[in-house]
Amino acid sequence: MRVRVAVAAVAVAVLASAVTACSGQTPAAAAPGAITATSALAKGSGRLVVWADPNRTRALRPFADKFGTEHGVTVEVKEISDNNQQTFITASQQGSGPDVMIGAHDWIGNLVQNGDIDPVHLTAEQKASFSEIALKAVTFDGQVYGVPYTVENIALIRNTKLAPNAPASIEELVKTGRKLKDDGKVKEILCLPVTQFGDAVHIYPIFASGGGALFGTTASGDPGPKQVLVDSKGSVAAFGKLRDLGEKGDGALKTSLTNENSISTFAAGRCAFLVSGPWAMTDVKKSGLSYDITAVPGFEGGKPATPFVGVHAFYVASKGKNKALAQEFVTNYVTNPDVATALYEADPRPPALTAVLDTVKATDPDAAKFMDAGRKGLPMPAIPEMSAIWMTFGIAESTVIKGGDPAKAAASVQKAIDNLLKN
Repeated sequence: MRVRVAVAAVAVAVLASAVTACSGQTPAAAAPGAITATSALAKGSGRLVVWADPNRTRALRPFADKFGTEHGVTVEVKEISDNNQQTFITASQQGSGPDVMIGAHDWIGNLVQNGDIDPVHLTAEQKASFSEIALKAVTFDGQVYGVPYTVENIALIRNTKLAPNAPASIEELVKTGRKLKDDGKVKEILCLPVTQFGDAVHIYPIFASGGGALFGTTASGDPGPKQVLVDSKGSVAAFGKLRDLGEKGDGALKTSLTNENSISTFAAGRCAFLVSGPWAMTDVKKSGLSYDITAVPGFEGGKPATPFVGVHAFYVASKGKNKALAQEFVTNYVTNPDVATALYEADPRPPALTAVLDTVKATDPDAAKFMDAGRKGLPMPAIPEMSAIWMTFGIAESTVIKGGDPAKAAASVQKAIDNLLKN
């Protein structure tokens, strides 16, 4: 996922304006049993440390400073740019972590298992202000552990000059892309990042349409890690379909395409189809090409091409030095629509607050199209072992795309995941 520095820089003025508007807001009432921040917010006392990735750091600083000024506290927004989840876990265990951490929702299982984050104390009204999938994504074992900030999923971005009509199926996409390549109009049939190690998020809609699945589902519809389905009949068939699309088949999927070059290849007009997310749009728009955004198509007669949905959220660190202040910042400041709007301006990804998303849709049709493409998506699983599972699945993906045996790849992944979940 990439965000351009220029976008965040342009947004500084917007952020400054937005946080000024926030100062007149009345904080929401605390939920029953919630920690209150009265003592922590006494004038002239308290220090809040927030960790974020580089682009969110730039977006956060103006209104973090405003929060500090209003409450007489010091707010430090620190940039963390390498292996953020593990850096946070390690620092928390050592007593040198932040009070607030910003990260992906699929970290939650691991962070809860390690005892590194606390539930956040949102009122019923605040919970209702978020999209259903955003709130679901930050809920783990019945508790809300993060305040959602953005919601994003991948979609098919299409060069409408080269491909005027959205393909109804993967087969139609490949047929169109191959003809364009044979005619010398493009270099690639499809720009979908695979890499040498695979990319589970980008390939999953196609894998799911081919009959594949990582897990079964619980009664609530969440992924059920007790039922691993990677070597099921449907998953083996799906891996076979990926091989058919791969380097020894149609050539639509290639390990040489990565997150670094797939977007630029599309933006340069060297392929007509790109599978990516909102983070690609800065480069796409800058290119000046005409485009449209639709759902990733599935196979003819196959299952729906279901994408994973990712949510970024604010977390309260359980080992932070000022948890009351962190709860106040996360629940009653970050949830302010003006702040959410300013953050969107700095990093244009669909907001988790429905009121802000509705406003954004009126001026940014791309946000609405991405949300529509992901309306039947599933929150990425947040079980503790997911980071290792993604890596294992990705290697199997890469193996079959290079021409490897689907059944052997599936069995290897199944065994590895079973071992991870047992330990």
